[in-house]
This record gives sequence, structure tokens and C-alpha cells, in this order.
Amino acid sequence: MTPAIPPSVKDVFRPWPKWSEGLKKRYYLMACPAVAVIILDQLSKWAVVSRLRIHEGVPVITGFFDLVHVRNRGMAFGLMNRPGIDFTFYFLVAASLGAIVLLLLWFLKLKDGDNRLTVGLSLILGGAVGNLIDRLRFREVIDFLDFYLGQYHWPVFNLADSAITVGTFLVALSLIFKRKEVPNIS
Repeated sequence: MTPAIPPSVKDVFRPWPKWSEGLKKRYYLMACPAVAVIILDQLSKWAVVSRLRIHEGVPVITGFFDLVHVRNRGMAFGLMNRPGIDFTFYFLVAASLGAIVLLLLWFLKLKDGDNRLTVGLSLILGGAVGNLIDRLRFREVIDFLDFYLGQYHWPVFNLADSAITVGTFLVALSLIFKRKEVPNIS
């Protein structure tokens, strides 16, 4: 039997893999914000459900911001928020699933280097999944952030909605200020 060859110093102290090896940087930029949004969204909704009854509120900044517990069977701004209509539920679940698939397909077609667009898509994806989880668990979405001035209230929303809004803004900025590729003239 021949003795085992000890590893070289170079093998023992080999640096961690570079971004180009294994998962690429853009996959991290897509996955990490989306997962963070889903976790934070679900934890915040759990905290609201476990501490506030439906339609109960707690003032945070008097005259400007309250934490409340409301349910929304519809979509943004309470559109299609009607009880007892199954069509709305199935339509919104299908629309959410379709949006998730389209976001993933868009991401797969992206070129490396457009980090703002990637993070924007990731935030939208995380928000869509966060609200879809609610819709599948409760047949409605839990909203709890209530901003207002006097009697004028902005529609109550949640962290998933915020992520979708910020993500949409980043996508719009990325598309508006997209770097034009310079043609290679040889």
C-alpha cells in the first residue's frame, strides 16, 4: 500500500468559490431580497394577527400612522373586495401565479450586470408570493399599515405591497435609464 499523499498548502487554503463558480451573483440578487420580503411579510402579519383583533388599531404616530388589522379579499386599494364571490379568489390566485411565472421568465432572460432591475424583480416576486401565501391560507390578504392625515386615509397595506411598490419603482428606473449598448464596429 502506498501512503496517502497529503494535500498541498494551496489546496488547504483555497479561497471560497468566486461568483462565477456555482450560483452567479444575479441569482443571489434575485433570491435573497425575495426570500427576505416573504419572511418579513409573513412574520409581520403573524404579529398583527396574534396581537390585534380584526378592525382593531393601535396608534403609532397620532394623526398620521396606526397599526390596524384588516382583511382584503380583493387587490390593491380594495378593488374587487367583495365577500362571497369565489370568482375573485380564483382570478387573483391565477393572476398571482401568472405574474410569478412571468417575473421568473423575465429574470432568466436578463443579462448579467443589471442589478437594479434584478433587485426590483426580486422585490416584486417576494411581495407577490407573500400576498399569495395569505390568499391561499385565508382566502384574503392581511393588511395593517394605515397612514393618514386627519380624516384622509391612504388604503391600508402590508410589507408585501410595499415591496411590490419599491420593486416596480426600481424596474421603472432601470428601464427608463437603461444603458444603451454601443454597437461594436470592427
